[in-house]
Amino acid sequence: MEKPLWAPWRMAFIDAPKPEGCIFCQFPAEEGAEADRRNLIVHRSARAFSILNRFPYNSGHVMVIPRAHVARLEDLAPEDFQELHEELRRAVVAVRAAYRPEGMNVGMNLGRSAGAGIADHLHYHVVPRWTGDNNFMPVLADVRVMVQHLDESWERISAAFQQP
Repeated sequence: MEKPLWAPWRMAFIDAPKPEGCIFCQFPAEEGAEADRRNLIVHRSARAFSILNRFPYNSGHVMVIPRAHVARLEDLAPEDFQELHEELRRAVVAVRAAYRPEGMNVGMNLGRSAGAGIADHLHYHVVPRWTGDNNFMPVLADVRVMVQHLDESWERISAAFQQP
């Protein structure tokens, strides 16, 4: 017997108007704790920032983004490249502290054909992983089960960035 899987919160994302411009430029331009919470920014540095993925592959999925609006890694200025990777290291440490994953996927999709959802502004993905976390749901039903709400993920990862 089939049982429906309900995810009514997804309708808010489906119905949401598509933003004009680059959210990776717009979100960090908004200042304040309330804006960071709304935009899911968990950490900022002068040239980069970390943000939760609104459409995560797994709970705790963070993206690390340079403030410079570039699509190609080789177009980053040396100081932007360096700070992006410092932020990436901080994100890996924070995700490890917040979730204690067995492993992690860390990488970027450069270009639409490589799978980049936002192809004009490069960004890293940091995805915590556990043995068996890719269960039957995505294989059989094209559905991913998220075990944690984004608000709780924001709390955990934001707090982990504050740890020394």
